[in-house]
Amino acid sequence: MAEADKTNRQPAEHRALIDRLGLVTLLVIFVLAVSVLNSLPSVRIDLTENRLYTLSDGSREILADLDEPLQMYFYFSDKAAADVPALRNYADRVRDLLRELEQHSRGNLTVTVIDPLPFSEEEDQAAAYGLQAITLGGPDPVYFGLAGSNATDGREIISFIDPAKESFLEYDITSLIYRLSQKDSQTIGVLSSLPVSGGFDAATGQMREPWTIYSELERTFELRAVATGVTSIDADIATLLIIHPKQLSDATQYAIEQFLFRGGRALVFLDPFAETDTPSAGSQYPADTLSITRHSRLELLERWGISVPVDTIVADDRYALAISSPDGFRPMRHIGLLGLTAEALDSSDIATAGLDQINLGLAGSIIVADESVVSSTALLTSSNEADELPAASVVMLRNPDELRAGFAPDGSEFVLAARIQGQPVSAFPELAADNPEHIEQPERPVQLALVADTDLLADRYWAQTQDFFGQRVVSAFANNGDFVTNLLDNFAGSNALIGMRGRAAYSRPFTRVTELRRQAENNFRTTQEQLQLQLQQTEQRLAELQDNSGEISGEQRAELERFIEQRLLIRKRLRQVQRDLDSDIEQLGRWLKVINIGMMPLLIGLLGIALLLFKRQRGQRLQA
Repeated sequence: MAEADKTNRQPAEHRALIDRLGLVTLLVIFVLAVSVLNSLPSVRIDLTENRLYTLSDGSREILADLDEPLQMYFYFSDKAAADVPALRNYADRVRDLLRELEQHSRGNLTVTVIDPLPFSEEEDQAAAYGLQAITLGGPDPVYFGLAGSNATDGREIISFIDPAKESFLEYDITSLIYRLSQKDSQTIGVLSSLPVSGGFDAATGQMREPWTIYSELERTFELRAVATGVTSIDADIATLLIIHPKQLSDATQYAIEQFLFRGGRALVFLDPFAETDTPSAGSQYPADTLSITRHSRLELLERWGISVPVDTIVADDRYALAISSPDGFRPMRHIGLLGLTAEALDSSDIATAGLDQINLGLAGSIIVADESVVSSTALLTSSNEADELPAASVVMLRNPDELRAGFAPDGSEFVLAARIQGQPVSAFPELAADNPEHIEQPERPVQLALVADTDLLADRYWAQTQDFFGQRVVSAFANNGDFVTNLLDNFAGSNALIGMRGRAAYSRPFTRVTELRRQAENNFRTTQEQLQLQLQQTEQRLAELQDNSGEISGEQRAELERFIEQRLLIRKRLRQVQRDLDSDIEQLGRWLKVINIGMMPLLIGLLGIALLLFKRQRGQRLQA
């Protein structure tokens, strides 16, 4: 019996020893795994809906091309912004993105996070970089900017990281990195048949001032004139600004094509009827006003399947600008002059995002043929209250209302500006024999933007200038200049930057709550309008019934009492609508609390019960 007990105890002791060894083994494996994971680069899984923390291909490409160390300094006044949770949360978003960029830079990017405390050396450094300090109601200024430097003391900054531009956060930071990595400045060639750069006016015998858009671009870029008869584009020109090209030779258009095929970019402005194309720009004689050709075209693009019809303009009733009437007394809406608002602009493109208004004059439409090998992405679009009218109808137009005679919108929308990209074959094969460096088809998609209007560049459509103690001061009332500058700045970057689009926002609104509130407000507004209408009708009735003596008759008193009672009932209905709104939102909040607070413990409990049942069934099978 004792021997049997001893025999039974031995397996139990063996099992206990095995259990201890198993625990020790698991502990050793855990320690080793933690050590190995800590020695490896951090690995994160992006489970956000719009992959907010995953770098785009463009950012990865630019980081992969870095060949020198770059330093990035993220200045954020963490302590000064302690009472602004929204800004602190966005700062965490910026910090995470910078760390992600640093991790993918192969050691060529170093990010330093700095809290510039008041009166500290760090604050002096932030100010020396040119970062912008803001006040948020507290005693101390808040810095929220980014500064970068390269090995040759080149510097770039984002003076203030605007939370309103969150969708372009990655683009802005990656663009800064790209600029730091470039050795040479970007030159923009300007090919124009309009006197945008000023110069001598043969009609008046005087020198003309440059257009404001040209002067503003000179502040940012190095501009170089390109003759309209050029047969080759200088190698150091990165982008072509082509404005109102008229009767360009095949040789010139071939030079433009080969420039694009070599990786150059182009911003092209065509027009079916350019108001700015006056005799002073094209002739010495004012009598030539009627005979001058005011449209422009580029046969190169037409051979690729892209056209801007020269015989029609786009008229739009929704975006019609108000101008002075011929009699000078009343304003009137000109359906041929368009003031595009944010709804007509592509909010996901860096060139148009955040802009409020772009004004155009007698613009055309961009058409891409179905069989074209290139594709287009609309930047500016008309509303569905637009129609095409003959360009000839505006030649001798005196009263804008005359345009409405043939105006019949059918719900169609027209593209007024677009990005064009693709890999077309050469449109001028007959000229290839004379060019030993001829490129038949580009290795990468060509990048250009096409705008079907040139008048938007003219001062009168977007800016007022005045002389202030010898200085030319510009006051912009539309975003035309921003639109052009943004496109050229975008083209000055790499192909990787050009392909980047706006990302989704970090913050997510409570869409269901917003929808409930919107529905209730609609109901509230309808009831309020009914109350106002009944009030107006009752007051009108009282005025009709009141006698000359000013005394209130019995009928009037009854009418007044009925109105008072009616008004009380309607006010009760208004309060009930508001209570219903609050109750719906409160009920939704209760359900969210139940799901967020109670669902996880419930799931864990169910999982525990399932495991318990599984072990019990397994034990029963082993005993059987």
